[in-house]
Amino acid sequence: MTTQPTLDTSPPVSDEVRKTTCYMCACRCGINVHMKDGKVAYIEGNKDHPVNQGVLCAKGSAGIMQHNAPSRLRAPLRRVGPRGSGEFEEISWEAALKQATEWLKPIRETAPEKLAFFTGRDQSQSFTSFWAQGFGTPNYAAHGGFCSVNMAAAGIYTMGGAFWEFGQPDWDHTKLFMLFGVAEDHDSNPIKIGIGKLKARGARMIGVNPIRTGYNAVADDWVGITPGTDGLFILALIHCLMSAGKVDLDYLARFTNASVLVNENPDSEQFGLFIQDADGKPQVIDRRTGTLAPWDGAGVEPDLSGSYEMGGVTHRPVFHLMADRYLSKAYAPEAVADRCGIPATRIRAIAADLARVAFDEAIELDREWTDFRGKKHPKMVGRPVSFHAMRGISAHSNGFQTCRALHVLQILLGSVEVPGGMRFKPPYPKPATAHPKPHGKVTPGAPLDGPHLGYTHGPEDLLLNEDGTPKRIDKAYSWENPMSAHGLMHMVISNAHAGDPYKIDTLFLYMANMSWNSSMNVGGVHKMLTDKDKNGDYVIPHIIYSDAYSSEMVAYADLILPDTTYLERHDCISLLDRPICEADGVADAIRWPVVEPDRNVRGFQSVLCDLGARLRLPGFVNEDGSQKYADYADYITNHIRRPGIGPLAGWRDADGAGQGRGTANQDQLQTYIDNGGFWLEHVPEEAAYYKPFNAAYQDWAVKMGFYDVVQPYIFQLYAEPLRKFQAAAEGIGSRQPPDHLRGQIRVTMDPLPIWYAPFEDAHVDPHEYPIHALTQRPMAMYHSWGTQNAWLRQIHGHNPLYVPTKIWEANGFEEGDWAKVSSAHGSIVVPVAHQASLNENTVWTWNAIGKRKGAWALEEGAPEATKGFLLNHLIHELLPPKGDGLRWANSDPITGQAAWFDLRVKIEKSEVANECQPAMPAIKSPVEKGPDKLKWQVGK
Repeated sequence: MTTQPTLDTSPPVSDEVRKTTCYMCACRCGINVHMKDGKVAYIEGNKDHPVNQGVLCAKGSAGIMQHNAPSRLRAPLRRVGPRGSGEFEEISWEAALKQATEWLKPIRETAPEKLAFFTGRDQSQSFTSFWAQGFGTPNYAAHGGFCSVNMAAAGIYTMGGAFWEFGQPDWDHTKLFMLFGVAEDHDSNPIKIGIGKLKARGARMIGVNPIRTGYNAVADDWVGITPGTDGLFILALIHCLMSAGKVDLDYLARFTNASVLVNENPDSEQFGLFIQDADGKPQVIDRRTGTLAPWDGAGVEPDLSGSYEMGGVTHRPVFHLMADRYLSKAYAPEAVADRCGIPATRIRAIAADLARVAFDEAIELDREWTDFRGKKHPKMVGRPVSFHAMRGISAHSNGFQTCRALHVLQILLGSVEVPGGMRFKPPYPKPATAHPKPHGKVTPGAPLDGPHLGYTHGPEDLLLNEDGTPKRIDKAYSWENPMSAHGLMHMVISNAHAGDPYKIDTLFLYMANMSWNSSMNVGGVHKMLTDKDKNGDYVIPHIIYSDAYSSEMVAYADLILPDTTYLERHDCISLLDRPICEADGVADAIRWPVVEPDRNVRGFQSVLCDLGARLRLPGFVNEDGSQKYADYADYITNHIRRPGIGPLAGWRDADGAGQGRGTANQDQLQTYIDNGGFWLEHVPEEAAYYKPFNAAYQDWAVKMGFYDVVQPYIFQLYAEPLRKFQAAAEGIGSRQPPDHLRGQIRVTMDPLPIWYAPFEDAHVDPHEYPIHALTQRPMAMYHSWGTQNAWLRQIHGHNPLYVPTKIWEANGFEEGDWAKVSSAHGSIVVPVAHQASLNENTVWTWNAIGKRKGAWALEEGAPEATKGFLLNHLIHELLPPKGDGLRWANSDPITGQAAWFDLRVKIEKSEVANECQPAMPAIKSPVEKGPDKLKWQVGK
């Protein structure tokens, strides 16, 4: 008889499990970090976590290699060679902080605006903005200006939130899901989980994207739209729905400003603004009485058909203006099909599907609820159509209005904040009126007069000097970008170099690779960073940079403050900033040092606590001048932003019993650690839907500290702030735009969503540059971090340019060929690959795979440096000249979002092969090259 060997089918992989939050992308999943012999042995998903429910992607699992990357900086550095040479000397932290203080203290005391402090993809913006406000500079923002501010701002102005961090589809109830241009690295685990739920239930998914990969590859229908025409396609859908009467009239009347009356007297300075009562309340016609009433009056039944006559002029509701516009033949599918690259019959079929599912397959939940007017509703009625969109439709010069159009489309269907539709994630919804306005008053030696970023509601809110020049270095909240809610990080270096609107002294960047993949015009940026004036001094005198790794930006800094990896630090994913909430629950999370650094590095936020004390910034010193917060963990625990509100909402008060509001709890961080690194409180069942209008939700939101007072609101199909800027351009009001911007403001800042062609189309000859060129994020990478990762490099070690069949065959391309790709700004030589599932006039590549030689501890001959490339070399922060004597920004004129995806190119076969062009000289790195074989073994 044969004896079978005894097998241990579940060998222990660790001595201990430490639960924290992933940082391999911005998804903020919960992870279990398995430790063995004091080292990280294995990372898996935390099944109890509300974001990922145990699911973990390739990036999250590969966090081991990110934590152990050879490119990690090891100590503070001071430049000793020319800027850009990469020549540094290691110095102590005391020397580094003393140097930073010596540069920053004089400008704070005399001209705080000469500091430009911009942060990249960190998740502590409520903290870094607090530091910048204490310093007194108006020049602070994060990376949203070149990412997805159009989506966020359009959502806030229209309905009080947008997608991803603000909201999500109702994955459990939706029957038709439509996805527009979502980067595959952002929010990927929840989206994959959600799509899995849809597939399991037999729900249908439509993907709208010029490129079919990832999410679009599993869509039931793929719409390969022409880049930059999404807004036109969406407005054609609106045309079809309104023509067929397939809109939710009751929802529109009750919960939107479709019933609000608009002043239609062209001789009035109030033309295009809402009819208001003496208290400033927009007016509707009450169906019960046929007379004017405030929109939020108790028991008011708004009438979509009512009008009001005054002074011989008839003033009509917003819905009538929408009908005038969108029923026009200009938006008929037949009129837009060729530009969108979608047959008219297909546009009509999609509109019919939306209508059928929304109205013929409506669902009901047996949940009674009461709206803000006091009306009781016996059920929650759902329109089970949901949408999701991000950067793909946002990163165009028409992106703000396109995003507005998408939000209006889902509102017309009645599918926002209803079962089966789009749902907000607490602490959202928050309308634009609930957010602060931007502040920019500078006082030497004193803090700024309020938060930097916010939402403008008219010309009076712009940050302008008395002479009309912008107060901010990036020109945010100026006539050039009136509603730039996230700033314009991509314009900081070029404006600072040009001294427009003024010179700065110190550029302070955190985790922002602005000399490589995060900048347009890469070669030009290198020149700006290294340019000297006639006295031989750098045009930008001082550059301070903090990063965990030896990125391309390191070589261009004068002082390096080395950051930790995400497993060695405290972080706070706060309700004050970018929380981890889901639609059914409010939640926040932390990271904590599951391992201690083995290098002379410090968490950047803790460094700011020290630096803030040295500079004696308000909020960072006690009354006796001593340092207020020993480190970031101390700040997270003890900081009070407003009474009862701190960075973390869970386990507040001394006994840990407070939720949302409460005093500081010295055991709070440990309680988070014991709970898996997060806190979660479920939304009450009666408050789960109709959040902006639901009395129960509003009361709960005040209790939790999202608002201080109940503040219901209605969705803004017609955005009055846009009309106020438009009116100024027409000559109305005391604050006027410069003449050269009047035409642009009149056309683009329409209060109802419109579509106009991307600006680059008017600045280049489309016959010479007939091809659209895009970048896209792969699921296995996050911006530039992943392509140094030993595991993830095996998935994406280089990036070809993907070419559709029509262009492939026209150029006679074959496998292994290289191509020269040219724009109006420059040219590159890159490897090409054939992809049939592409819009026929579009080429694309993965973003941020390409690396500069010498960076990230990679070998100079690494595939990322020789066969990896950036389209950034073809893009400029300014549009090509068009003969009017001006250089227009390559941005959305409303928010200033970088128009990355407007790029037009031409392509031809190239005989130059084996290395991508331009091949920039290698930069010297302060860290050694990584070993040929990277081993990471723990235990025995």
